[in-house]
Amino acid sequence: MRQTKDFDNSFLTRKIKLIAGVDEAGRGPLAGPVVAASVIFSPDTFIEGVNDSKQLSEKEREELLPQIMEKSIAYSVAAISHSKIDEINILQASLLAMFTCISRLSTVPDLILADGNKKFESIKPVIPIVKGDGKSFAIAAASIIAKVARDRIMKRLDPKFPEYLWRKNKGYPTREHINAVKLYGPTPLHRKTFLKNILPKFALSEFKREYEIAGD
Repeated sequence: MRQTKDFDNSFLTRKIKLIAGVDEAGRGPLAGPVVAASVIFSPDTFIEGVNDSKQLSEKEREELLPQIMEKSIAYSVAAISHSKIDEINILQASLLAMFTCISRLSTVPDLILADGNKKFESIKPVIPIVKGDGKSFAIAAASIIAKVARDRIMKRLDPKFPEYLWRKNKGYPTREHINAVKLYGPTPLHRKTFLKNILPKFALSEFKREYEIAGD
């Protein structure tokens, strides 16, 4: 996948010397935060095996993470809570996570490559790259950091709510997770806006809230 490094370096110019990749993990789960990570490498740094985190096993991601951290110029992570996701929606929460982790970088990049098709506010130029985690080395590395960080969060939370099997499903809507929500109800860490198709009362309460707003 050395072509991913060539992709990043194609953006280098006399004014653009440092590029940050940014990606998020956790847009689809029913519970827990959405997590974004950003990372900056020198133009000559390449790590064999770095790829879209979804194409890697958990073991491969865990093995690559320390190499990414060690060989990067800077990296950062940001998590946006389930309650904030319910408040502003998952797209805005994902963009907020990306903005936040970029702002936490100890080194300021000259350009930001972001996975997806949306920009977020930044003092530096942001270029959205559709399916960027498979095209850009920096975005792929960021996707690994974000995925590992979020998986670790869900594993730490698993003992508090073992019925939902978060250690296994990381909060994603597997059949076992959905059945647990139906049987036991949501935990305080579930995204209530994600449960409308699982628990009818959430769809009803949302309808009532929208009706009341419309009637004001």
